[in-house]
Amino acid sequence: MNVEVVPHNPLWQTVFQEESAKIAAAMGDNCVAIHHIDSTSIPTIYAKPIIDMLVEVKNIMDVDVQKTVLEQLGYEAMGEFGIPGRRYFRKHNSAGIRTHHIHAFQTGSEEITRHLAFRDYMIAHPVDAQQYSNLKRLLAKKYPQDIDQYMDGKDAFIRDIDCKVAHNGVTPKGLSNTVKSA
Repeated sequence: MNVEVVPHNPLWQTVFQEESAKIAAAMGDNCVAIHHIDSTSIPTIYAKPIIDMLVEVKNIMDVDVQKTVLEQLGYEAMGEFGIPGRRYFRKHNSAGIRTHHIHAFQTGSEEITRHLAFRDYMIAHPVDAQQYSNLKRLLAKKYPQDIDQYMDGKDAFIRDIDCKVAHNGVTPKGLSNTVKSA
């Protein structure tokens, strides 16, 4: 996978809203909420142009049964994909370029709180967000063909922010980055 980061695109929020509505309808009652996470949800920073969605579900085991409806929306089921308790899906456009990720977690998972608190912290702390953006640009330039090195290069920074979040007691807010299931 090529590593490319681009300036923030305000349309990412609209793309999130449209896609999350389709996912919520497909998953029905099991879907509690869908949250826009990761860099495309942070308005001031560079990001890989992939919409990451955290789908909060009532029962994670039901997602295994529901994978067929997500596959009908164009998603590829990847199982836990390295994070216990997660169900991960990815979607590509007709040109084979990745466009969306779904990270499904059961309500109560610490991963939900961690992802949302990271996002909300970065939105509320523009200096840290800009440092993250600069790091992402540097790593994308250094590892344009190596997503693993790019991801590894961000790890220490993300852990540092997670510690700041824990120290400052940041509570996720959701705001316009969340779609409640009907």
